[in-house]
Amino acid sequence: MFPDQRLAAGVARLALRYRGHFSAETIQRVVTDSYDRLAQHARVHSHLVVLAEHLAPERLDALAHAERTPGVGPPRVLSVCAHNADRSQMAAALLDHRAAGRMAVSSAGTHPASDVEPAVVQILTEAGLNLTEAFPKPLTDEVVQAADIVITMGCADACPVVPGRRYLDWPITDPEGAPVAVVRGIRDEMDARITGLLASLPHA
Repeated sequence: MFPDQRLAAGVARLALRYRGHFSAETIQRVVTDSYDRLAQHARVHSHLVVLAEHLAPERLDALAHAERTPGVGPPRVLSVCAHNADRSQMAAALLDHRAAGRMAVSSAGTHPASDVEPAVVQILTEAGLNLTEAFPKPLTDEVVQAADIVITMGCADACPVVPGRRYLDWPITDPEGAPVAVVRGIRDEMDARITGLLASLPHA
């Protein structure tokens, strides 16, 4: 039984979108599981249905990528920190912007917070990046298995380890509670690391 009738409507919409790729049962499982995972952390329960419908396609796309022949499609990069409220969100937004469609980028948290840090939203908005639809997401098996590159920041032993992936551990200061001026410096350090990562890739 769906916790909300609108969740069933979301499953129906995604079933049309992924027709021929995933069964309705698989989509229902992913949407319901996304709702349950988000419900463990979110404070604004009226938004859970919408967030679950946004999280499920990311998981389904990752699942589809993991099932393809290796090397097919753009490389996928996953950035992970503990709360997915600051560093990993910042890395994903900057990398997606710099890569300009050359790779699929996602982020997640081992213990996701309820909201993205306001200072992070502010300093990325200053850089011309829109985080209005961003929200902390739980780390799931699909996105880990689909990743070609995993960037970890401060999640210690909780960060995922899957053989065959390229791992980058970036010791970047946690911006939680820091003044905006400090967060700007963290953003610039992150951007420099991302520029270096892109330059190191074969198709740079």
